[in-house]
Amino acid sequence: MFDLVIRGGSVVNPDGVREADIAIENGAFVAVAPDLPAGTEEIDAKGLTVFPGLIDVHLHFNEPGRTEWEGIATGSRAFASGGGTAFFDMPLNSTPCTFDGPSFDLKRRAMEQSSITDFGLWGGLTPRNLDTLDELAERGVIGFKAFMCDSGLPEFERADDLTLYEGMRVAARWGLPVAVHAESEELIKGLTRRIRSNGGDTARDYLNSRPMLAEQEAIQRAALIASDVGARLHIVHVSSGRGVALAAELRASGVDLTIETCPHYLMFTEEDLERLGAVAKCSPPLRPAAERDLLWEKVLSGDVDIIASDHSPAPPEMKIDPDFFRLWGGIAGVQSTLGVLLEAGARQRNLPLSAIASLTATAPAKRFHIPTKGSVAIGFDADCTIVDTEAALDVTSGSLRYRHKQSPYVGLRLRGVVKRTIRRGITIFENGNIVESGSGRIVRPAGGE
Repeated sequence: MFDLVIRGGSVVNPDGVREADIAIENGAFVAVAPDLPAGTEEIDAKGLTVFPGLIDVHLHFNEPGRTEWEGIATGSRAFASGGGTAFFDMPLNSTPCTFDGPSFDLKRRAMEQSSITDFGLWGGLTPRNLDTLDELAERGVIGFKAFMCDSGLPEFERADDLTLYEGMRVAARWGLPVAVHAESEELIKGLTRRIRSNGGDTARDYLNSRPMLAEQEAIQRAALIASDVGARLHIVHVSSGRGVALAAELRASGVDLTIETCPHYLMFTEEDLERLGAVAKCSPPLRPAAERDLLWEKVLSGDVDIIASDHSPAPPEMKIDPDFFRLWGGIAGVQSTLGVLLEAGARQRNLPLSAIASLTATAPAKRFHIPTKGSVAIGFDADCTIVDTEAALDVTSGSLRYRHKQSPYVGLRLRGVVKRTIRRGITIFENGNIVESGSGRIVRPAGGE
């Protein structure tokens, strides 16, 4: 008998959807076919949809050092509640930042103690740690993260062009991607100075300080450097359809480049920012409705590779200030990714379920060389989420598992209710309850120790 059989669900992979049973043994998928033999445990999934477990390549759980902002325990449980089974934690907001071998080891230990999902770690790329990038690569970082503008944290400096050039050369030698926050520091800084000198402090003033041109210019510059040194480039949280169009053109010209966007850019607009205020502040900021619609066109056409949450929470007191520029910019959303894609994507725009599987699981695993994850297929880790795609869920502060129950998604009705999340064959979330206490494992790019 199999360890576990999931019966009669609609199994989603990038190549389509089919009704099948799924057999699991020793934490891996061993069969996907109709009418499989019995399992020691069986789950009835008739009428439900089985997706690969979500892999969120971009989030901030802020531990160690700023656990009060979120923390691994609450963050990973919120992620599991939304169908997630593996995440990649960014190197900043935690203290110390993940700049070298010891800081990597510290964060890894914290993750292993508290996370109920599997995890990978990004390393930082700043002027201060170019000499420790090899240490990070040896330990198995997913890649390196750089800011082309001010990160908002003094300890995580902006990567100037020379830093990007030298860091990308190291990354290319290891075959690791470099993720860039692509906004022009010079343009943002100059516009902000002018707006602030004239007394600007509103949400609209903030929007005007970070135009789409700042994103496009930085994308082009990062791609030029990556192309010159042969680096793998990952553009994080592209906020605009025009930004995706430019990045797609650069990829077509031969740059090894992938494009990530986030659910909040697909759900909200700059008008929502002015209406919702602090909970919807992020950088790059939300864009006009027409640009949001163009971004959806790029998702539907296949130009966007990955959708990640960029979950970046903060304590409520950091979201209260009459001066919009001083508010912490970061959106809490790791629990809502699948719901946004099912509601605004599948239901409203006919986004295929197979595309959702690719954007949230298969493409992330492929891009970051995690060969055992990302598909419901024989030999892969048994990571999946079972979803009632016909049911709707009202997002309330009480339904959120975050440390701080604040999110722009509160008040929305999203399609899709996660019934169960399974990580390596073990149920970690079931019918509204977390049912596992830990045992998340680190994942590394293929070839890592």
